[in-house]
Amino acid sequence: MSRTILLSTAYLPPVEYFARMRGCEDVRIEREENYKKQTFRNRCYILASDGRQLLTVPVFLGSFHKTSIKDIRIDYSKRWQQVHRGALISSYNASPFFIHYFEILEKIIFKNHKFLLDLNMELLEAILGFLKLDVRISYTSMFSPEDHNINDLRYKINPKKDSGYKPGEYIQVFSHAESFIPGLSIVDLLFNTGPDAVNRL
Repeated sequence: MSRTILLSTAYLPPVEYFARMRGCEDVRIEREENYKKQTFRNRCYILASDGRQLLTVPVFLGSFHKTSIKDIRIDYSKRWQQVHRGALISSYNASPFFIHYFEILEKIIFKNHKFLLDLNMELLEAILGFLKLDVRISYTSMFSPEDHNINDLRYKINPKKDSGYKPGEYIQVFSHAESFIPGLSIVDLLFNTGPDAVNRL
């Protein structure tokens, strides 16, 4: 059954983000909202040898932090690209499918996009290609308050909230050290399961 869902923009989004897309034809990405801190909009979690590791894209904020997400600019005074590359290599170089996806993601991360929204969108399109998910992506043209229906997921997929999503478990690089760790970026699933990733959403 085709339907449209509404999502926030996200940096290397969590597995749940793509699981919600599966079975949809249209996905609308919110670009008119005011930027919200400490969300997946500019951060993701990967699995390092000592547990979950946070990767954050530093951004400039406007006066009073009332800046539209479409106007949020990336702060390149911090060496975040090198930090993210190093963290991804350290965490996933030994994973079975790392070599198949990393170079493409690395090139996008190092393109020096001016706006966070553009970086996130190019990464999103690449990942949808990896997963072979045929989804039409568009942006919102005006902001609407949160609609508490099943299709508005802008504020439900949040690192500080339990959305109720229960992922299927798979073998992770460092699963020998701990039990399965949920809530990670889609790259964890891709690097570990490759072409089978879409079937595990």
